[in-house]
This record gives sequence, structure tokens and C-alpha cells, in this order.
Amino acid sequence: MTTSDRLVLTDAGEAADLSAFLVRLLRFDKAASVRLQAVAPAPAVGEAGGDGVLAVFGRLPLGGSGALAIRTARLTGLGEPVDRTVSAGQLLDAVDAQTGAVALPAPVTGPAWAGLLPPRTGWRPVGEPAVARVYPELMAGVREFRERSEAVPAHHRSRAVLDELADEIWSRPVAALPELPLRAVHAAYVIGFLKPDAPLTVHRAGGWLRLSAPAGSVAVRTAAAPGAGLGLSPLR
Repeated sequence: MTTSDRLVLTDAGEAADLSAFLVRLLRFDKAASVRLQAVAPAPAVGEAGGDGVLAVFGRLPLGGSGALAIRTARLTGLGEPVDRTVSAGQLLDAVDAQTGAVALPAPVTGPAWAGLLPPRTGWRPVGEPAVARVYPELMAGVREFRERSEAVPAHHRSRAVLDELADEIWSRPVAALPELPLRAVHAAYVIGFLKPDAPLTVHRAGGWLRLSAPAGSVAVRTAAAPGAGLGLSPLR
């Protein structure tokens, strides 16, 4: 196994967090794929390189538009950059929660979303909504979706109908920060990033918006973003 096929997380706790992230993704799609990017930041003057950061991108199908959930982890002894799309289920099996080692699965043909990730740079701050302000609005949306979907006759309750309803609800602007669609908050909630009292920040780059919390980030496209790069976004 080459160094590009094996990564070592800095501590085992991050391995457990990565596993939990993958488990949540697989609840939405048992055949989910994720895109991995591992890079080593430029070393400071007088310091040796070698360590790096891993970002794992997965799509949450919350209606027709969806959202990207991103989990990062620190790496020890990164030999060379890694950029590949793999099976989320195989990656979960490959994470050793005891040692923090990750044996990377073989690449797979990626879904369309994996070819267009948020850009690496160019992010500008938009706001810092408080969890206490967005959570009640989120829960109201969850209740509305459940009640309205249950009211649809079973013979009409198709995936297309449910996606249309989800898009209507989750595309609404967040009252505390109208630039942010409720879809981003919902995605952060279902993937486990939205914690009580966790500081939230929102940034924009072109047609992308990114909602960040200590546990990870969610990115959504609000418009076409020509020229958006495929690189590792600065998530923390």
C-alpha cells in the first residue's frame, strides 16, 4: 500500500467523528459516494512540512437542490496530496477508530456533484447567526414538511412530489440572515453540525454560501458560480 492509499489522522477522536459523519450520510443514501481531498499546508519559515488536512465532501439530498456537507480532520505525515471519489460505505469500513488510520478505498466513478466543489479562496463574511435564533425556524420547517407530506395521498406521494415540497420549504430565507437559505441550516442539523450554543459563521464566494460550525461546514449553491475551483475549502 502506498502512502497515497493510507492516511493517518492526528488523533483517534477525529477518526470517530469522521465515522459518525459517514454513518449519517449513509442514512440518506446507502450507495453514497464522497470526495476526498488531502493537502499539506505550506510550512512556516524554518519549519518542516509533512502534516496536512483531510476534507471529506458528501451530498445531502434535501430536495432537488441538495447541499454539500464537509468534514475536516488533521493528518499526520501526509506524503503527497490525495484527491479521489470513493464509496462512503467502503471508507467507513476503512476507518480504524483505535489507531486513526484510514486505508483509502479504490476510486469510483463520481456523481455529477463531485465535479464541482466550493472554491478554495475568495470567501467573504456574511454574518454570524445565533443557533438560538435559527433553531425554532428550522423546527417549524421540519414540522411543516412532515405534516404536508403526510397529507399527500399515498398514491401521489412520489419522490418528485416530496422533493418539490422540500425545495419549497428549504429554499426560504432564514429570518436572522435572509441571504442564507433554510436548506443550509437543515443540512447542518441532520448531519450533526448544529449544536446548542455552537458559534456559526456564514461566508460567500461567488454563487456559493458556506455555513460553518466547529464540527464541520455545509455549502450550498445559490446561483451559477463560473470559475469555481475544485480545491479544498478553508473550513475551520
